[in-house]
Amino acid sequence: MENGKKVLVVGSGGREHAIVKSLLKSPKVSKIYCAPGNAGIKQEAECVNLKVEDVEGIVNFAQRNDIDLTVIGPEASLVVGLADALRSAGLKVFGPNKNAARIESSKEFAKKLMQKYHIPTAKYEAFDNYEDALHYVSTGNFPTVIKYDGLAAGKGVVVAQSLEEAEKALKDMLQDKKFGDDRVIIEEFLQGLEFSFMCFVSGEKVYPLELAQDHKRAFDGDKGPNTGGMGAYSPVPFVSPDARQKALDEIMLPAAKALVEEGSPFCGVLYGGLILTDEGPKVIEFNARFGDPETEVVLPRLESDIFDFFNAAIEGKDFIPEWSRDAVIGVVLASKGYPGSYEKGAEIKGLEKVNGEVFHMGTTEKEGKFHVAGGRVLMVTAHGEDLPEANLNVRKEIAIIECPALFHRTDIGKAVL
Repeated sequence: MENGKKVLVVGSGGREHAIVKSLLKSPKVSKIYCAPGNAGIKQEAECVNLKVEDVEGIVNFAQRNDIDLTVIGPEASLVVGLADALRSAGLKVFGPNKNAARIESSKEFAKKLMQKYHIPTAKYEAFDNYEDALHYVSTGNFPTVIKYDGLAAGKGVVVAQSLEEAEKALKDMLQDKKFGDDRVIIEEFLQGLEFSFMCFVSGEKVYPLELAQDHKRAFDGDKGPNTGGMGAYSPVPFVSPDARQKALDEIMLPAAKALVEEGSPFCGVLYGGLILTDEGPKVIEFNARFGDPETEVVLPRLESDIFDFFNAAIEGKDFIPEWSRDAVIGVVLASKGYPGSYEKGAEIKGLEKVNGEVFHMGTTEKEGKFHVAGGRVLMVTAHGEDLPEANLNVRKEIAIIECPALFHRTDIGKAVL
């Protein structure tokens, strides 16, 4: 395509694979690069050996290769100011600046913002001293939620059912500095069903995507440790159109406006990790980028051209995306031992026989064969006319894949199935 557009996707996970697959459908895009990409993305785009935090390297690459649009996937790129640097170089980028990304990189910043602008969320206190934090939880109710204030790759949240669990979490975060040198946030536990509401945001303008629900715990029945996500599905039947509208009007739109008011206008994906309580939707957390694994079940339902959608959001132009009525369920295949220690190197067989979409998260490829290279390894998705049919289809696809080193949950979407 002579006048086709060149797009650079930054990241190396399933989320970025989903973005690449979505861009491949655009007739306007002639070339997709991914930095650094992964073994699955390499089959569909040109991978570039640059780390996601290599701001100078990525900016230089985008300039040298006349990149028309850069889409930033991971939070690690945002917090080092990649979006700021690309914009300063006069390049078009979909991703918030470092200041706006604080809505994810600092839980306390997000909580203060919500408090100031009356966005519904759990009550909280912040601590940097272990003894003070322990005294606070010992005088409160259980369960209680303990969150590391900074970035922790989706693992810095503990729902403590007892004082013993709370004590261990506080020791990990404040004494042993397991995730770094930040503070902790201690929140009241909210009752309800959780869901993910991602929106493209351009200043005060908000373009809602379809809803999804993620499953964080490692094992069936929501048992085991928190992970980066073990599967997701879309749509979310338990969120009524009225509740979705309320979430948009009382949470997502006010959050975008609040960031503008604070002098940090947002451009990119604002992710609302929400919970449907008896009092209506409330915020559990905000992220400043596409959710993973929610992106892998939401973007396959997008029927509009995502390249046009990205550009409309960047420019603040009106755009109403069209969505498939299909349901999509995605299940993560993870290394046995994840989110703890696990072995790498096992061969994965049968991928070429899978009809559903497979998103690579942690694989390597050698001589045409794929091998385990990460904690979350693959995400297998399938469509259906409804969620039960999509569930049946995804089970069939997973059964084709042979790799004894992997495990997966069998109850993704069970709450609505």
